[in-house]
Amino acid sequence: MAKTIETNHSVADFIKTVPDAQRQKDAHAIIDVMKTESGFEPKMWGPAIIGFGSYHYKYESGHEGDAPLVGFSPRKNEFALYLSSQFDNRDELLKEFGKHKTGKSCIYVKKLDDINVNVLRKMVANSLKHSKSIHK
Repeated sequence: MAKTIETNHSVADFIKTVPDAQRQKDAHAIIDVMKTESGFEPKMWGPAIIGFGSYHYKYESGHEGDAPLVGFSPRKNEFALYLSSQFDNRDELLKEFGKHKTGKSCIYVKKLDDINVNVLRKMVANSLKHSKSIHK
């Protein structure tokens, strides 16, 4: 996500490109959760990431840029949730979350019916709190 930049493209138009009607509905539900928890409007980041809020980062190498505080992408086979990898109670919440896979910086879910949306809300809130504490 480091090379992804915020665009002015329409989130609604992007969601319409998601082939399956249920996945579109799930995407709108994830938007509602992230918008409510973050207080930010959804924005497109690059061609396929929906992000909320932003922060500026700078690596020791000198590379710097901007990224969304939280976000997701409705990929072909799953939703990639972009949350901080170090938020409070992450492991405990993931145990209650439902069917998912984790990557280095993503949590992957196939469909909203597979997860506990209330746990998603807590994870988004905790991720935002953590990200805001380290990216002032």
